[in-house]
Amino acid sequence: MAGQSDPHLSIFSPSEVEFVAEDEIVEIVPNIRMDALNMICGDFGPFFPQIPTKVPLWLAVALKKRSKCTIRTPDWMTVDRLTQVLEAERESPREFQPLPFHYIEISKLLFDHARDDISDAYLVRSLIEDIRDVRFHKVETGLETISGRTHAVKLKNLSAMEVNIVRPFMVRTLQAFYKHDSPQMIQQADNTGSRATPVTDRGPRRDLRRR
Repeated sequence: MAGQSDPHLSIFSPSEVEFVAEDEIVEIVPNIRMDALNMICGDFGPFFPQIPTKVPLWLAVALKKRSKCTIRTPDWMTVDRLTQVLEAERESPREFQPLPFHYIEISKLLFDHARDDISDAYLVRSLIEDIRDVRFHKVETGLETISGRTHAVKLKNLSAMEVNIVRPFMVRTLQAFYKHDSPQMIQQADNTGSRATPVTDRGPRRDLRRR
């Protein structure tokens, strides 16, 4: 899909979508003792060695970079679960399987910073890429069915990155159809929006007297 390789066609850049995903909660296993961290977004900790705790993804990555924890792989990010999702995606050409809203960004961050914590990392990465390709193919197929009679498009279970890429295409496509099918309606709407508000005639004005 063109939007996958051209960030200018998306509303947000991939790095901006990834930034939002960093607030997702993950589980870590600290290897240090540390007091609680009081953040604007909440309090996390205290931290004790080998006792799992939940923190935002950005904090997990920061601790991981300093070798102060390991990051537990999310339940959905296993070979068995991803294999089931991939098979279901292929068997249902018009439906999208439920996955975390930021599954693409979460998996990317974990592969970039905690690859050694992921079991069967190569196979997991391959499955996620296959799932993403199948889902984008469904989106492209759905776009081909849009006609001038289409007033709305409902795509359930899309992820953040998928929505970010698809939304501009949807909007432009529907606008093109509306403009082609009813140019008079669009022209009338434009004239209405640009028309100045009439001023009410309140009678002749009186000159102010100087004191």
